[in-house]
Amino acid sequence: MRLLVISDTHGIHTHVGDVIKRVQPDLMYHLGDAQGMEDELIALAGCPCECVRGNCDWGSSLPAYVVTTLGSHRVFITHGHMYDVKFSMWTLVNAAKEKDCDVAMYGHTHYPALLEKDGVTILNPGSISLPRQPGREPSFAVCDVDNEGELHFNINYLKGADYAF
Repeated sequence: MRLLVISDTHGIHTHVGDVIKRVQPDLMYHLGDAQGMEDELIALAGCPCECVRGNCDWGSSLPAYVVTTLGSHRVFITHGHMYDVKFSMWTLVNAAKEKDCDVAMYGHTHYPALLEKDGVTILNPGSISLPRQPGREPSFAVCDVDNEGELHFNINYLKGADYAF
């Protein structure tokens, strides 16, 4: 199974359709700040989608977080603004662990990241629309789930894969 993870589109879908064609996901997660455009993203995806509410999703009825199973892992999905992710990963890691999750996915910073802290794999796909990292290349993440239920993450830029975990 292949999962596409995007975040912080802020209503700008210029690259989303192309990335969906390139990745051909079976499932898509949007980690917040779709700014009321969730239905359009879901229609573009052509597969099941899980979306959470970000700090710019005013009045949204989307959940602030979702706990789900992906392969043999429990995954905590959130935007990140309520977990101080611009300053430290510890609040996010502790929230994931409190929910018995070994994977945490977040957005908010517009800065891609893939790391492990205290037994929790942490993924931020960056922003496909408004990137902020050096070089400001739009980014997204792909997670392949193998036959044993293990997760294989790649952060990708529109120009190609950059690093994997």
